[in-house]
Amino acid sequence: MSKSLPLPLNTAKPSAEPAPRTRGQMGRRTATLSRWLHIYLSMVSFALLLFFAVTGLTLNHTDWFAAQMRTSQVRGQVPTAWVKSEQPAKLEIVEHLRKNHGIKTGLSEFRTDDNQLGIAFKGPGYSADVVLDRATGKYDVTETRMGLAAVMNDLHKGRDTGPAWSLFLDVSAGLMAGVSFTGLVLMWFLQRKRMAGFVTMATGALACYLVYVIWVP
Repeated sequence: MSKSLPLPLNTAKPSAEPAPRTRGQMGRRTATLSRWLHIYLSMVSFALLLFFAVTGLTLNHTDWFAAQMRTSQVRGQVPTAWVKSEQPAKLEIVEHLRKNHGIKTGLSEFRTDDNQLGIAFKGPGYSADVVLDRATGKYDVTETRMGLAAVMNDLHKGRDTGPAWSLFLDVSAGLMAGVSFTGLVLMWFLQRKRMAGFVTMATGALACYLVYVIWVP
């Protein structure tokens, strides 16, 4: 009976570690992520871009909307006990004005003089100025409504809009910066259009600079 041959030893080398990602793979992943971010950031901020574009135009031509301004004056009176003491009843006076004259904007000033109080309420496109006689408790309210365009302009500038809207403006700026940045990244990966795209961008930036240097006083 013939002897059985010995089994061959397993000389195969252990499997190598996975190859690290190449620069090309990383580039494709970056381009894909940038494209995804650019699309969805653009969709989220589309209304914001439109709003700031329109209000940029209205801010540049405020004279077009001067006829929208409306001013009215009303009178009233508060109990003299609220105003004759050294420290006027600020809370009661402000709530009285809000309740009786439909004022909903924020209080921006409460000035105390010997003979009268000066109270101001400010909001987007709106102001209410109150002069109150401390001897009699009588007051005059001058209310100014400047129209829809003025409301939009103040929202654009964040004037008299409160902390919540201020935060919203910061978030909006971040979104639009994200749209711009991801657009630049995408342009970098479009090899056939990269040079033309960056030349166009540089031309636009140069045009802005030249307008500022040559025509802005």
